[in-house]
Amino acid sequence: MAEREGAPHRAQGIAGTWPPRGATQAGPFAPSGFRAWSSFVETLREWVRAEAGAGRLLPWVPVAFGTGIAFYFAADHEPVLTVAAAAAVAFCAAAVFLRRHKLFPVAIMIAAVAAGFAVATLRTARLAHAVLARPAYSVTLSGFVETRDVRERTDRFVLRVAEMESPRGQIKLDRVRLSVRKGTAPEVGSFVELKARLQPPLAPLRPGSYDFSRDIYFQGIGASGFAMGAIKTVEPPVSGGLALRYAAFMQGLRDAIDARIRTTLEGDKRAIATALLTGRRDAITEPVNDAMFISGLGHVLSISGYHMAVVAGVVFFVVRALLALVPGLTISAPIKKWSAAAALAAATFYLLLSGAEVATQRSYFMTAVVLIAVMVDRRAITFRTLAVAALIVLAIAPEALVHPSFQMSFAATLGLVALVQIGMPRLFATPDSSAGARVALWGGREIVTLVLASLVAGLATTPYAAFHFHRVTPYGVLANLAAMPVVSALVMPAGLLGLAAMPFGFDGFFWWLMGLGIDWMIAVTRWVAALPGAIGRMAAFGIGPLIAASIGIILMGLLRTPLRWSGAAVLALSVIWVLVVPQPDILISGDGRNVAVRGADGRLHLMRTAKDAFLMKEWLAADADPRVASDPTLSEGVSCDDTGCVVAMADATLAALALRPEALADDCERAALLVTTRQAPRTCASAVIDRSRLQRQGAMALRRTGGGFAMDAAKPRGLDRPWSPAMAGDTEAESILRPTSSVPRDATPAETDLQADD
Repeated sequence: MAEREGAPHRAQGIAGTWPPRGATQAGPFAPSGFRAWSSFVETLREWVRAEAGAGRLLPWVPVAFGTGIAFYFAADHEPVLTVAAAAAVAFCAAAVFLRRHKLFPVAIMIAAVAAGFAVATLRTARLAHAVLARPAYSVTLSGFVETRDVRERTDRFVLRVAEMESPRGQIKLDRVRLSVRKGTAPEVGSFVELKARLQPPLAPLRPGSYDFSRDIYFQGIGASGFAMGAIKTVEPPVSGGLALRYAAFMQGLRDAIDARIRTTLEGDKRAIATALLTGRRDAITEPVNDAMFISGLGHVLSISGYHMAVVAGVVFFVVRALLALVPGLTISAPIKKWSAAAALAAATFYLLLSGAEVATQRSYFMTAVVLIAVMVDRRAITFRTLAVAALIVLAIAPEALVHPSFQMSFAATLGLVALVQIGMPRLFATPDSSAGARVALWGGREIVTLVLASLVAGLATTPYAAFHFHRVTPYGVLANLAAMPVVSALVMPAGLLGLAAMPFGFDGFFWWLMGLGIDWMIAVTRWVAALPGAIGRMAAFGIGPLIAASIGIILMGLLRTPLRWSGAAVLALSVIWVLVVPQPDILISGDGRNVAVRGADGRLHLMRTAKDAFLMKEWLAADADPRVASDPTLSEGVSCDDTGCVVAMADATLAALALRPEALADDCERAALLVTTRQAPRTCASAVIDRSRLQRQGAMALRRTGGGFAMDAAKPRGLDRPWSPAMAGDTEAESILRPTSSVPRDATPAETDLQADD
């Protein structure tokens, strides 16, 4: 006992007493400032020791693993797989060697970073396939139909290409995604022949925006386009394989469920019911879809952790309640574990039925880990559970890290786990006779829990919604409080009962019941979306503030000591960073047919030769501009004729879009910036964006500087990745765009330059 009392107080420090009992204090003659500083340093040391205590490092492993994946996607060119794998093995071996050394925590984190980098490199190498570089017209294709999507206006399917013929002899693609007229998509599993017009994967619409080409590359798709003419279904020359037969079976099951729902529901109610059960959400009309996201209920449409939790939870409690009706089982059998196994089976079926997208896989793994923890008598909702689920998802699909669904779902889950493990015990630690206990008897605790959960999840996902979708949801908590109890208690259980009753022919009532709840959800979304200030627009701010916000969220979620408040400081800095990010003065589309110029009024003015509503929607959203693509004010101040367009920039100099060769000479003389899809003359006195630069670097964003224009490109110089291969001749190094000729000239527009054309 004496030895125990005289032992150093390491345990107290790790357990969370700051400063620990018996901590060394400065002598009585030390200056007060020195004593305060010494005490502060010692306190920090104790906090760091506590954070590095037993069991505290596991949640940080997926963070380090994800950091390695992020480094992979930030590389300019594809890493060498053998080198990346060898480095990962070496660092992992070093971590094992140092497992009893003080440097072990650092070694294991470095090893996790290296492993994440190597796993992402391996994933890309295994998926390697051809990508279409230029548009291809009148291409003859034949192959198996792997997936089919029913959309609001058109249908879409993915074709596994067996044969491909094109006039220019393009390389053979493995898979293509084709759009067809609504109702004409072929059946999954069928072998078809058709002609198509193919386009390269959609590149980012502006620098820093979402990379669609990277997304579909990891889906194994090398091009997208439109089917032309009739689609012939013929006998396949070879078998499609077991995977294709499975896909056809699951697609037939989804179609059967949708057909049964159609007998009772129609319109958006039918589309939302189908989305909740099968994952097919493209048939929802645009007004309702927009209202869902504006109100903060858009997460309901994407099968994620919430849906998996409801499915597993309903099955768990129903099975457990039924087993509890047998007295003998409640005493002699582990009915809780049996119920967890039944819930896991239901979650697995739901995963397969919904198409097993990345977000759904993440949700399934998280749910599976929780249910398995119940079956082996371990705590279900812990940081370790979240860490294991994150590692599984990132190991299987490293590309999920850069997808908004992964970022938002794990941020929300991290916040909720922190709330359950850290916040809730303290919040509800009240005496039984207190006022809080009396309120809890009347459901106050459940209401507070729901409010806090909605608030925490909403705040945790805000940075990612602002980055990817350029909006925040000021009334998200209100919408979730009004709609989610109905979705949880009525819509989802009714849908599950409908699935169970469908083979017996008694499902109609449950679809009707499901429709009642969906009606309420739609009414809530429309009401919230119509509230003043409901559309919280956010201008694009780049990846830097998002990384800072992610670090802040992780620090606040994973740290246990007061060090967690450093995360709040980092979050505050990220908000300040967002507010000071400058917006571009000029946006240029990758094909050079659309140019948006910021005028003296601070708004974008559009010069365009092709109408691209999707492009304009992205540009306006990224500029926090409430206008729509058809708004006539977009062309205010723009003067156009058959040869080109011209508009004044904020400093009164001209920007020109030349459409014909005869416009180049005049534009080179008068404009400060010339954009053309042709080759500009070498003697042009303007700063020039021409065809060759557009082909190499894609969409661009320019900011006016004293010496020209600071330029950001969607595809910076030197970037060469499998989903965005470099073009020959990409050797330009400048990031500042200057006039190609040193001849001085006055770029101030004449009065006639800005007059509207007759």
